[in-house]
Amino acid sequence: MPTFQLSKSAATLAARFILLTTILLTAILLPNLAAAQIVGSGNTAFIEAPVVVPKTTPCKVELYSNFKFNNFNPQSFTYTPPAGCPAPWGAVVLSADFSISKGIQYDRTANIWIGPTNVYFGTTAEDDPTDSRHWHVERNLTDYSSIFTVTQDGTVDLGNEVNKTYTGVLYGSAELLFYPVAQGQNPPRTADQVIAFSSGPTGGTVALDTTGQCCTTILEQTLTFPTNIESAFFDVFAQSQYEDEFWYTCVPNDVANELESCTNTAFREGEITIDGTPAGIAPIYPWIFTGGIDPYLWIPIPGVQTMNFRPYQVNLTPFAALLDDGNPHTVGLSVYNADDYFSATANLRLYLDAGSTQITGGVTGNTLTVPNPSVVEKINTQKNGNIAGTVDVSSGHNFAITGVANTSHGMITTTVDQNIKFSSDQYFKLTDTEYEQNIKQGSTLHSVVTTRNSNGNTTVYTVNHDWPLLLNITVLVAPDGSETQTTTSNQYFEEDESATLNKVALNFSLLKNRVTTTDTLNFNSSGVFTGNSNMSSAQDFFDSNSTGFCYSGDLTAAANILTSVTYGTGCN
Repeated sequence: MPTFQLSKSAATLAARFILLTTILLTAILLPNLAAAQIVGSGNTAFIEAPVVVPKTTPCKVELYSNFKFNNFNPQSFTYTPPAGCPAPWGAVVLSADFSISKGIQYDRTANIWIGPTNVYFGTTAEDDPTDSRHWHVERNLTDYSSIFTVTQDGTVDLGNEVNKTYTGVLYGSAELLFYPVAQGQNPPRTADQVIAFSSGPTGGTVALDTTGQCCTTILEQTLTFPTNIESAFFDVFAQSQYEDEFWYTCVPNDVANELESCTNTAFREGEITIDGTPAGIAPIYPWIFTGGIDPYLWIPIPGVQTMNFRPYQVNLTPFAALLDDGNPHTVGLSVYNADDYFSATANLRLYLDAGSTQITGGVTGNTLTVPNPSVVEKINTQKNGNIAGTVDVSSGHNFAITGVANTSHGMITTTVDQNIKFSSDQYFKLTDTEYEQNIKQGSTLHSVVTTRNSNGNTTVYTVNHDWPLLLNITVLVAPDGSETQTTTSNQYFEEDESATLNKVALNFSLLKNRVTTTDTLNFNSSGVFTGNSNMSSAQDFFDSNSTGFCYSGDLTAAANILTSVTYGTGCN
C-alpha cells in the first residue's frame, strides 16, 4: 500500500484509497465466536453462518499449530487422513484461527493448500499499535472429500514483512474436522475427483492480467480426463491485487490521467474456456480489504467476505461428454480487463458415472461469446482546470449452453441458461478544494440449469445473485488548509437458490449479507493525520434454507467500537 498523502491540488487529492500505515489501524474479520462480539470492544466482529454438520463427534486432524508469519516464505505441514475415521464423511470442515500482535502492519493475503488444492483463501487484519487482533474462519470442504483420503504435503502461504517499521506479527493454527455420517443417514454426494488449478504440487496462486507483461494471461491445464464424467463444476477464486486492488474505481485509459485513477475501466470478469471456446462466466465480487480506502471503515466490522472468500461455482456439465472422449482438453481461466493483477486459483470437481466406463455425447449448442462492454464518457474540463462528469461502463451475457451425455442410466441433456448483467456508473468532481468520486456498481445473475433424463424427468436448478456496491469518496480542503476525506460504503451479497423436479419444489436457500459504513479522516494544514471522526457501521446477515436452518444477526458500531449485537430476529 502506498503512503496516503493529501495536497491542495485536486490531482494529488485523488491519490486516496489506501491510508498510510502510520495511521496504525485495526480490525478484521469473521469469527463465528460469539465471545469476539463484545459490545464496547474494538476487536473485529462479524456474523457468518456456521457450517451445518451432522450430530456426530468429529475426528480432528491438526494441520499446523501456532505458526509464526514474519516473512514471505510459505510454511509446510503434513496432512494425514484421520485414523479410525474413514471416508465417507458426513461433513469435512476447515477450522482456522489467526491473530496479529499489536503494532503496525498491512493487510495480507492468506492461503491454505492440501497438496495443490486450495482449501482456504482470504485476507488478514491490519493491526493496532496498542491492541492485538484475533479471528476465526471456517470453510465447508465436504465436496472435496476425495482429496483427504491420502497423506499429502500441505502449505500455508501468508506472506508478511516484519522489520523496524512494520512490526505486526501474524500467527495461525488450523485443523480439519471430519464428521462421521449420522446413523440412518446417507453420506452426501461428493466429487469423485478434484483437479487443482494452481502453480504447483503444493499449491500457490497464479497472477493473471491481460497483457502478459507482469503475469500469466491465462491459468490453464491440458489434461486427459476420465471417460465417465457425468457432471463437472469449476470453483473459481480471483482476488484483485496491486494496481487492480481497487478495480471497481477504475476508468477508461483515455481519461485515467485527468481523473487520477486506475485503468481498463471498472469492469472485470472471469472467463472460463475449454479448448479456447467460451465455456462459462465467473463474475468477480468487489471484495474490500481491511486496509482498503480508509482502514477505519472496517473497525470493528470488516467488509463482506473480506476474511473468508467464497469461490464462484461455474457449472461445466454440458461439456462433460466432450471431456469424456479420451482426447486431451485444455481448461482455462482468465480475467477480462485485468491490469496487474488478479491472484487466481480454481478447483475442478468431477462427478463420475460408476456404472459406465465410457460416456458418449457432446455439446449440442453454445451461444456464449466473449465480453463486449459499452463505455460512455461525459467529462467536462473547464478553463480553470475544474473537472466534472460521468464515466459509465456496462456489460452483459445472455446465453445458453447445452450438452448431451449417454450414461449408464440413459441419455441426460443439460442446459445452462444464464443472463448476467454488470454496470458501473461513476461521477467525478475535481477542483482545487474538492475531490469526489461517486460509484454505483451492480452485478446481477439469473441462472437456470435444466436437466432432462430419458425417463422424461426434468430438474430445474435456479440461482439469482445481486451484488451492488455503492461507494462515495469525498475529499475537502478547508480555507485554513486542513483536509478531510469522507467515505461511505454500502456493500451487498445476496443470493437465492432453488430446485424443482417436474415442477415440484425440492429445496431452496437464501443468503443476504450487507455491510454499510462511513468514516471521515482528518488532516491538518501540514498534511499530518490527526484522527478519524463520525465513524459508524453495521452488518445485516440472514441465511436460511428449506431444511429449517435459519441463522441471522445484526451488528452496529460507532466510533470504531461495537455498539450492539442482535441474533435471530430475521429468523423469527
